[in-house]
Parts: sequence; C-alpha cells; structure tokens
Amino acid sequence: MPVPKRKTSKRRRDQRSSGKGIKPKAFSGCLTCSAPIGAHQVCKECGYYKGVKILQTKNDRMHKRAQLANVTAQKNAPVPQENVDAEKASE
Repeated sequence: MPVPKRKTSKRRRDQRSSGKGIKPKAFSGCLTCSAPIGAHQVCKECGYYKGVKILQTKNDRMHKRAQLANVTAQKNAPVPQENVDAEKASE
C-alpha cells in the first residue's frame, strides 16, 4: 500500500477544501424596472429599493439639468418690443 513520502503541510491540507464554502450570489429582479440586482441592494438603474426612491440616478440628474436650462433660458429671453411699449404707455 502506498505511503506519503513527506508530511502534508497545513497550507496544502487547507487548500484542499478552500473552495467548499463559496456559493454563487442570489440575484433577483427590481420591482420597478425589472433590472437584475443582488439581494438587499438598491437598483442602480432606477434608484429604487423595495418600492421607495433612494438614489438619484444619472438619468434623473440629466432631466433636472434640462429643466433648469429651460427655466433660465426663458428668464433670459429677450422681451418682445410690443410688450415693452405697452408697459411704458401704462405708466
């Protein structure tokens, strides 16, 4: 019967079962957008966690900037000459 030539080191012995405890992560779908997300994680696509908005996503920031740009553009728009004449006449 074969006998080991040398003593098995602790490192080699422990490496034998090193991958035993590794398990694949569980994924589920987001309730609002159905994107794949990990368990107990905020959705990176829509920013929701259990139906509540938690994060402001890149898309949200883009829409908010566009709205602010529209508001500032309307404030800085030149006033038509007819309106200016009507205001001076009323004074």
